[in-house]
Amino acid sequence: MAQRNWIAVASAEHARLGRDHRPLGFMQVGHGKHSPLKRLSAGDRVAYYSPSTVFGGTDRLQSFVSIGVVQPGEPYEFDMGNGFVPWRRDVSYAAGHEAPIAPLIERLAFIENPKQWGYKFRFGMFDVTDADMKLIAQAMKADLKTLSL
Repeated sequence: MAQRNWIAVASAEHARLGRDHRPLGFMQVGHGKHSPLKRLSAGDRVAYYSPSTVFGGTDRLQSFVSIGVVQPGEPYEFDMGNGFVPWRRDVSYAAGHEAPIAPLIERLAFIENPKQWGYKFRFGMFDVTDADMKLIAQAMKADLKTLSL
């Protein structure tokens, strides 16, 4: 089965927690929901888009903050404390830099109307083309070999 490419949406604070986790990164989507994670397969690529720095924040970060490859294994629950037990998937994140979306809006195929470019991100997680993932990876100066792009 071919690798798929996904955009996941989370605050930069939350996306960075998963990216910087050691020894292996992780991802969570939709406030810890299980069902979106079941759509992923090992080898799929995922890039995190962050509309703001902190959850519910009003700043307009509007940047891609991490990009990586989903690792083998099923989604699993993780106790973060205070009764919050979200579902996660392991992800091996590529080295790279956070990159603003603004310079990419006119070039990303998944953005059908540049005047309403933010609409698609309301879905929380959606799939994109190889070309879009490569464009994002290049903007982030991510290692394309790690991502098999």
